[in-house]
Amino acid sequence: MSEVEARSGRQIVLRLYVAIVVLAGVMGFVLGSIRPENLEPELFSVIALPPTPFGVAIYGFVTIGIVLGVLLGLVVYVSERVDDAAGS
Repeated sequence: MSEVEARSGRQIVLRLYVAIVVLAGVMGFVLGSIRPENLEPELFSVIALPPTPFGVAIYGFVTIGIVLGVLLGLVVYVSERVDDAAGS
């Protein structure tokens, strides 16, 4: 695979990652705007956030961003260390 193809694939994955994280934040804002009764967002059960639209949006951004970021980092780590020729 050429360097240009590798870059374009990484750019697509990065853009998809950003889009998913932004969507999670927007959905958090919408959910916070509805204001359900038992809404108590806490980041990793440590940091209590206010049950406002912005508090829930921050919760969505951070949690989805970190979870998907770790998974994406693991995929990059494995893909850089596995040789394609070893499987053939």
